[in-house]
Amino acid sequence: MCELLGMSANVPTDIVFSFTGLMQRGGGTGPHRDGWGIAFYEGRGLRLFQDPSASVGSEVAKLVQRYPIKSETVIGHIRQANVGRVCLANTHPFVRELWGRNWCFAHNGQLRDFAPRFDFYRPVGDTDSEAAFCDLLNRVRGAFPEPVPAEVLLPVLIQAAQDYRGRGVFNCLLSDGDWLFCFCSTKLAQITRRAPFGPARLRDADLTVDFHAETTPDDVVTVVATEPLTDNERWNLFQPGEWSLWRRGERIAHGQMGG
Repeated sequence: MCELLGMSANVPTDIVFSFTGLMQRGGGTGPHRDGWGIAFYEGRGLRLFQDPSASVGSEVAKLVQRYPIKSETVIGHIRQANVGRVCLANTHPFVRELWGRNWCFAHNGQLRDFAPRFDFYRPVGDTDSEAAFCDLLNRVRGAFPEPVPAEVLLPVLIQAAQDYRGRGVFNCLLSDGDWLFCFCSTKLAQITRRAPFGPARLRDADLTVDFHAETTPDDVVTVVATEPLTDNERWNLFQPGEWSLWRRGERIAHGQMGG
């Protein structure tokens, strides 16, 4: 299985700490050696880094760790290939334009017998993950030819996620840069850091950060990951079928699908 990393914050925030922990799982402390990627939103722009090699030894990953990009919304992924070759075209996150915005998507899981009919959006690679992303965007575009608020869009996202979940495992992160949508099929964890901030210690690397020294009292930062990244903080575990919508670090909608 792959692993996911997402962030939603109310101020541009450096995610190098969490990224460092996740990268160790890509061939170091974990088996996810078939590529990695991370996308940082900067206003309406999107800065995307990808590499089909193991993240633990990737020179591109080392570049990102030395280059502390600050962003309010981030989506990252490390891959353990199930469907599709190990190559750059099959490396998450995937990005497409819709309504004049960059939509970004990453998936953890595997879908059985998944062969949707593609309309406007079509996959470049050959993963079930990218196929699901294209199918989801085609659903959104068909339902709403013009932009709508995230709260209006939610029923389409939730129904699509539930449909994909019916075909296998579908844990995902999705964003248009303004909001971050998370859906849990089997495994997802979340932590929201706010004042009073304290130290955090990575599970997968010998690294501790005192967030009190790195933040202001008004900062709110939510991190979502497949598995908790720190071992001295309390993470909230999602339940199967649970979804959340985040904006600027705060949860603005939440629910759970049955079945």
